[in-house]
Amino acid sequence: MTALASEAGPRPASPVALPDTAAARSRARFREALRWTALRLLALAVLLAAWQAAVTAELWPRVLVPSPGEVWRQFLLASTTHEGIRGYGGHLLVEHLGVSLGRIGTGSAYAVLAGVPLGLLIGTVRPLAVVLEPAVTFLRTLPPLAYLSLLVIWFGIDEAPKIWLLVIAALPPIAAATAAAVRTVPDELVEAAKALGSGPTSLLLSVRLPAALPEILTGIRIAVGVAYTSVVAAETINGVPGIGGMIRDAQRYNLTALVIAGILAIGLSGIVLDALLRGIERFAVPWRGRS
Repeated sequence: MTALASEAGPRPASPVALPDTAAARSRARFREALRWTALRLLALAVLLAAWQAAVTAELWPRVLVPSPGEVWRQFLLASTTHEGIRGYGGHLLVEHLGVSLGRIGTGSAYAVLAGVPLGLLIGTVRPLAVVLEPAVTFLRTLPPLAYLSLLVIWFGIDEAPKIWLLVIAALPPIAAATAAAVRTVPDELVEAAKALGSGPTSLLLSVRLPAALPEILTGIRIAVGVAYTSVVAAETINGVPGIGGMIRDAQRYNLTALVIAGILAIGLSGIVLDALLRGIERFAVPWRGRS
């Protein structure tokens, strides 16, 4: 009987604790982040070692290629008050950077306010697209220095030409991205909204604009990057305080280490700014990439 009972069926398996999949995924992401961070630090160390080796070998004169230590020293001098001298030109490096970021923010904000409606018109009204799209393309292909002199003639040497230059540089990517995004809105969404009684304005604001929002935000990120790369050109005229003006002024006196320090400050702050914009994009359009 015992044998028959044992063959009658498998014994119930003893309960096994299921792995915490959420915790496992979190640990895996943490390990992956550590690996990528280690790789970035290793690449940075290799770059600094190669830089120092080139300086030690005297491949170029020190006035052209200063050592990493000299760049760091100039970075500290520009960021502090030393021997009664406050930073560079009477302003700390962070103040120069803050003024430039303020100009970039103002120019980009005006570009968004003008570029998004312009892109919506280009993407939805065909007669306007025929007229406006070539103008946007024309502006997009112009280098900032090409129209800076004209802006100085029109607006003088104060803040106005700098802001206008950044607006003109940032507007075309936003308008082009908005127009392309609106044109690619699925026809099914539009037809469904029309069937529910939506008019042209409601279609634009309630259907086309939300559907195009992910691509519009991508265009804004690109536009802010374009404005950032144009800030040095914008600050060539009366640009101090300003990180571009500081770099331009240091170049006149062959302060190569300070020029490099300013370039590094622009690049690092640009990385932080782009990360912030990515965070805003993930918050504003959490459905991106989801089917």
